[in-house]
Amino acid sequence: MSDTGYQSDTLTEFTPEPIDARRVVVLISGNGSNLQALIDEQSHDRLGGKIVAVISNEPDAYGLQRARDAGIDAVVLPHREYESRDAYDGALIKVVERHEPDLIVLAGFMRILTPRFVQRFLGRMLNIHPSLLPAYQGLDTHARALADGVTEHGCSVHFVTEELDGGPVALQAAVALADDETAASLKEKVHAREHLIYPIAVKWFLEGRLQLGAEGATFDGLPLPPQGMRMSHADAAEELDEDQEL
Repeated sequence: MSDTGYQSDTLTEFTPEPIDARRVVVLISGNGSNLQALIDEQSHDRLGGKIVAVISNEPDAYGLQRARDAGIDAVVLPHREYESRDAYDGALIKVVERHEPDLIVLAGFMRILTPRFVQRFLGRMLNIHPSLLPAYQGLDTHARALADGVTEHGCSVHFVTEELDGGPVALQAAVALADDETAASLKEKVHAREHLIYPIAVKWFLEGRLQLGAEGATFDGLPLPPQGMRMSHADAAEELDEDQEL
């Protein structure tokens, strides 16, 4: 290159405009242990975005304190102050939209959302459920699995649709049941797997890798199987430093 007498600013002096972090709103009703798993990942810059608000329908939910401790806006919207489910969800829509989220994460939000709410944010909502969906939709999943004598249980991250616990699955983690398994011990193992895979799925979504399309969930543009991607018991146990002897 010839000496032009000036310094080019096309490469060496170019500074790209900063891109705003993708915004996450988390809905909770209780302890917020999955919220804490997301906060922990965010604190290490591994979440792929920023939790901008935590909203609870229960004023005494401990997850609100977790949010405050992390410097996150903690919002109480008590459902008992509204005359109907639809009225509450209408108010919830307004509170959520005030924070302009790219993603809404349900982390122990113990309310069935109305079709109005689901359709408003369809494709931008994830939930985690304590079973290997489609098995054991609804409540008491661990006791039901034990009663059926299954050898494998786990948890699932799925997109939220109008069907309760029926949206397309993105990611699962399995746990093999021990001979002396109890509902309490199984709950503890499943919780550990929830805390492991939920931040992964959230990060994938915020990076644009995980999406919900007309044909279901996709990852890197490829359709996912009905069970999504599944982490085996052995792989999850290794990640969690669990004793793998059953």
